[in-house]
Amino acid sequence: MSVALRAATRDDAADITRVMLASLREIGRTAYDEQQVASSLVYLAVPDEQLIDDGTYFVAVDGGAIVGCGGWSRRRKTHAGSGHSAADDTLLDPEREPARIRAMFVDPRYARRGIGRQILELCERRAAADGFRRLQLVAMRSGEAMYRACGYTPIGDAPVRLEDGVVLECTLMEKTV
Repeated sequence: MSVALRAATRDDAADITRVMLASLREIGRTAYDEQQVASSLVYLAVPDEQLIDDGTYFVAVDGGAIVGCGGWSRRRKTHAGSGHSAADDTLLDPEREPARIRAMFVDPRYARRGIGRQILELCERRAAADGFRRLQLVAMRSGEAMYRACGYTPIGDAPVRLEDGVVLECTLMEKTV
């Protein structure tokens, strides 16, 4: 499937949130229990405006509708969500540290059509052009197979503790570009 990819703007925030919520509700429940999904709807379905402002967050558009989103970051923060610390804003050193793949979501009606892969490949190209040699991500269990298929290797468990204490089992994965 061919969709148009473009940089996200702050005006896209409501549509990005819609995609995040739908993805977490439908795709997330294939790997997580009801409590984990409910908590993720509150704490993960939050567009990261810093990624948008950095110009490293993208949307996939089909017929004018946003159907997927995702990005990469040159900053330390590893995953989507409302939690934030000052250290999250620290810039990474592309010579020594991996760029972060962040907040990848696809509308469930468009799942398994290559949209996530298209966004991921764009992120990889842009991060490489910015001097990064490695990419790292925290994969939700529901997306881990796609990342493996795209060449990412698991390097360890990376549980994400949401603000209400609920833990999502995730996997830290990495790829060399």
